[in-house]
Amino acid sequence: MAQQRILVTGGAGFIGSHYVRTLLGRPSDGDALRLTVLDKFTYAGNPANLEAVRGHPALTVVRGDIGDADLVRGLLADHDQVVHFAAESHVDRSIGSPGEFVRTNVLGTQTLLDAAVHTGVRTFVHVSTDEVYGSVPYGSTGEDAPLAPGSPYAASKASSDLLALAQHRTHGLDVRISRCSNNYGPHQMPEKLIPRFVTSLLAGETVPLYGDGLHVRDWLHVDDHVHGIELVRTLGRPGEVYNIGGGTELTNQKLTAMLLDACGADWGSVRHVADRKGHDRRYSVDCTKASVELGYAPRRDFAEGLAQTVAWYRENRSWWEPLLPHCAPEAVPVGGESA
Repeated sequence: MAQQRILVTGGAGFIGSHYVRTLLGRPSDGDALRLTVLDKFTYAGNPANLEAVRGHPALTVVRGDIGDADLVRGLLADHDQVVHFAAESHVDRSIGSPGEFVRTNVLGTQTLLDAAVHTGVRTFVHVSTDEVYGSVPYGSTGEDAPLAPGSPYAASKASSDLLALAQHRTHGLDVRISRCSNNYGPHQMPEKLIPRFVTSLLAGETVPLYGDGLHVRDWLHVDDHVHGIELVRTLGRPGEVYNIGGGTELTNQKLTAMLLDACGADWGSVRHVADRKGHDRRYSVDCTKASVELGYAPRRDFAEGLAQTVAWYRENRSWWEPLLPHCAPEAVPVGGESA
């Protein structure tokens, strides 16, 4: 089997590191796999996320910015595939500081795409989000639905999606895009809804719930997301987009009730806060295409996955407590992580 040389951008983040740990934890095919993580190690890129694979002979870790054209061109000259996770992803932060999201998600992605075309990269998997479709009042969105992003974060991801598809149509670059729903699981930065609520409740603090709490999100365990990305990388078609959903749609109110129960708390621990500007009411993706073409289906039961996630945070305070000062204190979490 020919060696697969994969550059994983954002590989020290929540989803990217799970992808790296998963691939390196699979039964070895000799020298068939080599991964290079490129990560800027901002507040969300945590070296501890790669501790389990530190020293693995197939892993190289590079500290750097995807916007550094010379760096990414030099790296891609020695790789034939890219799985692009690197992104600013916190919606509330994007409302206050949209420029950083444009710089990383739009300009950084274009820098990577330019380098991929220049160096002859074989496959470029661009990890995106269901938020590019905007709010969905009823039904579920297919991959051909119009893009209608409702936040600076979502707009920056929609822009990067279009840039990636343009490189395919203009230069023939084998671009494959995945659009996931809200992720959850261990190692998620505690400014996102589930880890923020869990860590706050474990510490005996209150948790914030936006508006009437009836905003709906589809929850996807990070294991299932990584499985879906691998199907896109290995079986997907060039120039195509694939929705990767979890199949568990819940109101934030229902999710809050489940988290209160899991942490031994009650509704006295919840404080209702004013709704966020431009808050999308509902996300829902149709995963038929990924199911039919790739054989994708979520495999993790949500109740079981949530219980395991809560247990992980309860048992790993040494991982998340040092991160709390880096979480924006003014930000109220309203969703998971979908890029």
